[in-house]
Amino acid sequence: MPKILTVDLGTREYPIYIGSGLLTKSEFYRDHIAGSQVMIVTNDTVGPLYLDAVKAALAGYQVREVVLPDGEVYKTLEVWSRIFDALLTERFARDATIIALGGGVVGDMAGFAAACYQRGIAFIQVPTTLLAQVDSSVGGKTGVNHPAGKNMIGAFHQPRAVIADTQTLETLPQRELSAGLAEVLKYGFIRDVAFLDWLESHMAELLGRDAAALAHAIGRSCEIKAQIVAEDEFESGQRALLNLGHTFGHAIETGAGYGNWLHGEAVGAGICLAADLSRRIGWLPEADVERTRHLIACAGIPTERPADLNADQLLEFMAVDKKVIGGQLRLVLMRRLGEALVTNEFDHNLLRETLS
Repeated sequence: MPKILTVDLGTREYPIYIGSGLLTKSEFYRDHIAGSQVMIVTNDTVGPLYLDAVKAALAGYQVREVVLPDGEVYKTLEVWSRIFDALLTERFARDATIIALGGGVVGDMAGFAAACYQRGIAFIQVPTTLLAQVDSSVGGKTGVNHPAGKNMIGAFHQPRAVIADTQTLETLPQRELSAGLAEVLKYGFIRDVAFLDWLESHMAELLGRDAAALAHAIGRSCEIKAQIVAEDEFESGQRALLNLGHTFGHAIETGAGYGNWLHGEAVGAGICLAADLSRRIGWLPEADVERTRHLIACAGIPTERPADLNADQLLEFMAVDKKVIGGQLRLVLMRRLGEALVTNEFDHNLLRETLS
């Protein structure tokens, strides 16, 4: 039996199913599909692996698919519009359902299309990467990138369900597995130091794809995210804590060129930068900064910004961030390991020193 968590959003609550072999089982889809029309959105890497299995699980529905090119570089309005082309060509109605089959890019684009098509239709997340299973598939953030900034065009649109099939991680490239661990570690840094301790002692098993270790890590990550999303669905307060490392990381991704750094790699380096700035402010001791870097490095993730991006460039990209309010840059920093905060009260000279 799968582990079942609930994202408690009142009348719009939805389950997260976590387990092995779930995407082939029709019972995890049927209660969450509106109408009879289903459009599967996937990419040309994941589609050959799992598309036929998902279609077989949806026998009896009018199922069509749109296969997008794989990669962050294709997370654009132009590529996104292909989903609408497919929906309109097949004459899909307002009671249609989109299924996002893939990693974070597919999930964000499919969810954003679901938010916009005929002003909003149902969708289901079937994440196939570790990063998507622990982060991007949960919480309803959808969107695409702009050349000036990552995820700057989008909407909040909650899925009807999240089906996290841990068996899909067996085909995940090692680099992407490591990138996903950055988001897993993030949850320990922001809210659960005991989970951070567990991750530190089980990193070898996680990198070795031990099924029990991965299931525990995914489950605890989703528990923390579901709790925070239920507290603050539209990121007016505490939900911003989930962006630890992300303002730095998005600047790295934009500056390096989308796709050259994986999202999780940029976030991992961003967490290290956030820890460094937290030390300069006087919150984190040097030993905790070193532990942060050690944990990120042990997961196989970069701990330093790209050498060819300087402080001025990073600051320029950081200024185009969704956490900028009233012209003030806000950052997620750490008072201590396991306790993060969102603040604009920091010395910008210290930020420049960190970036340099």
